[in-house]
Amino acid sequence: MNAFVPGPLHPLLTANEDYPFVKLERRRRELAPPGVTSINFGMGDPREETPLFIRDAMKAAVPAISSYPATTGTPELRAACAAWLQRRYGLGVDPERHVLPANGTKESVYTLAFALIGPGAVRDTVIIPTPAYPVYESGARYARARVHFAPLRSEDGWRFDPDRVSADVWSRTALLWLNSPHNPTGAVMDPATGERLVRMAREQGFWIASDEAYSDLWFEGGPPGTLLSHGLENLIGLWTLSKRSAMTGYRSGFMAGDERLIDALKRFRPSLGNATPDFIQAAAIAAWNDDTHTPAQRDGYGAKRKLFLAEFARRDWKVEASEATFYLWMRAPGGDDVGFVESLLKLGIVTTPGSFLGIGGEGFVRWALVPTLEQCREAIARLGQLAGARA
Repeated sequence: MNAFVPGPLHPLLTANEDYPFVKLERRRRELAPPGVTSINFGMGDPREETPLFIRDAMKAAVPAISSYPATTGTPELRAACAAWLQRRYGLGVDPERHVLPANGTKESVYTLAFALIGPGAVRDTVIIPTPAYPVYESGARYARARVHFAPLRSEDGWRFDPDRVSADVWSRTALLWLNSPHNPTGAVMDPATGERLVRMAREQGFWIASDEAYSDLWFEGGPPGTLLSHGLENLIGLWTLSKRSAMTGYRSGFMAGDERLIDALKRFRPSLGNATPDFIQAAAIAAWNDDTHTPAQRDGYGAKRKLFLAEFARRDWKVEASEATFYLWMRAPGGDDVGFVESLLKLGIVTTPGSFLGIGGEGFVRWALVPTLEQCREAIARLGQLAGARA
């Protein structure tokens, strides 16, 4: 009897390419000193408590009988998201036509290219300014899109310059990913460039996805605006409660923008099975309806930021961009980002090599200021052990 031979797996699943933070965790296990608790500045997972009123709202909404939630979210959640956009940006949107809740922005990021690029599409390219959040690329590649990386540069302030993309690439572009405030560099896009890109999208016929997950975490220059202030046509924005409300584990965010794309995503998402549980939606309603807890979150990150900026300045470690987000984008001493991060791992300090986050990140290190203030002070104390070789 012949043995059954299964068909091939998706090539991306057999390429032996680990997700960056899986690779980083493996190196941590290999290098961290035994008996020393690691302090993790790698993944952007806040250690701040989720505000009590949000947790209470979730608990109160847990039902005795569980039912399937709607993939479009409750009307109350869509209304809360729209009301927040109005308060935060002065942006008026219709919660029924322009807003779609999601399981955090990661789900939205991953699935967007599937909705925009079909077999044989003339426009089959996704432009990703890099370094970048890794899921922009993986979502595009699983959707069989072509990926064009547009490396960001120190001399440009780590801001995307559309002139660095050729006319040929623009002619086949289906989707441009923008991320401001930017992960990993903390740079904020200037309004003139944003306006120019929106005009290009409408003239040339591509979509822009504006990932604004860190819009409530700013430290220089005042609160960042939204790309959607230029109108909704050809645009979709993404927001999440993960950072502004310390709710990473709740997996709750939303998309807002062009009615044509929101309508298409409403038809697409039931096939994915992505529907946020009603009790999580209740917590999200409470969070989006309240603006008083976010300054406290920002102040907490500001205190940690001040601590590390002073320490880095003392050591003559250069920080670039970093106007917003809870990240510090630091030039690696000696230029070897992986080697420097490994030297920190040996002290039980986890940071992310810039090269793990894509082309253009080489030679830089991302610090996610998510540990507690006490842990930050402990990490700075451990840095003293680098004095001979790295200070």
